[in-house]
Amino acid sequence: MSNLPRWFSRNSQGSDAWYTAARHGRRARKLKVAATVSGIAITAVAAYAATNWTVGLNSGSSGQGQSQSVQNLTVAAVASPSAGNLLYPGGTGDVVLKITNPNAESVTVTGFSLPANTKYAAGYSDSALTTPVAGCTADLGSAPSLVAWNYATSTSGTAHVLSSALVVGANASLTVTLTNDASMGTSSPSACENTYFQMPALTAIAATAGAGTATTSPTTDAWTS
Repeated sequence: MSNLPRWFSRNSQGSDAWYTAARHGRRARKLKVAATVSGIAITAVAAYAATNWTVGLNSGSSGQGQSQSVQNLTVAAVASPSAGNLLYPGGTGDVVLKITNPNAESVTVTGFSLPANTKYAAGYSDSALTTPVAGCTADLGSAPSLVAWNYATSTSGTAHVLSSALVVGANASLTVTLTNDASMGTSSPSACENTYFQMPALTAIAATAGAGTATTSPTTDAWTS
C-alpha cells in the first residue's frame, strides 16, 4: 500500500474503507449514466409509436388541383409523302396534310368540316406552294381550278367523319394522306395540268383531348361521304 496517500489508513478490521467507497461511487455513477441513456432510447421510440387514440377528419377537408388550357390544332399542306392518286378532270385525288398538336396531352381527331364546293384550290408550279400558276387559280372570276374537297356540298361547314380516328401525340405532328378526298371538275382549265394545289381552308375539326396511343406518322385515312 505504499502508493496510497499519507492520509489514508486502514480501519480496525483491516479493510480499505476509502478505497471501497470510491469504487462504489464510480460504479453508481456508471449505472446512473447507463440508465439515463437507456431512458432516452425508450423515450425516442415512444414518441414515434402508434397509440390507441384515434384522430378523425373534419367534414369538407379537401385539396386543390388545376386544369391546363387547351390549344387549337394546326392543319397544313405538306409535300411529303407525295400523293399517290393524282387529280384529273372529272376525277378524284389524294390530299396530304400535317396535323400539329401543341397540347401536353394527345388529341383524337375524328373528322373535318368543309367549305362549300364552290371554294376552289389555287394551283402552284412547285410542291412548296410558292409559285402560282396563271390560269389555274382559286378565283371564281378568273380561270378557277375547279379543284375542291370531295363530298363538299353547296353549304359551308358540313361535317365529314374519318374512316378511322387519328390520335395525334402530345406536342407532336401527324402526317396524313386523305385518299381521294379532293375532286377536279370536268371543265378544269388546261393550265391546271401537272400542278400542285393548296386546298381551300377547312372550317372546323372534330377533335377531343386526351386518349389512346398516338397514330404512327405518316398514315392514310379518308372520309367517304
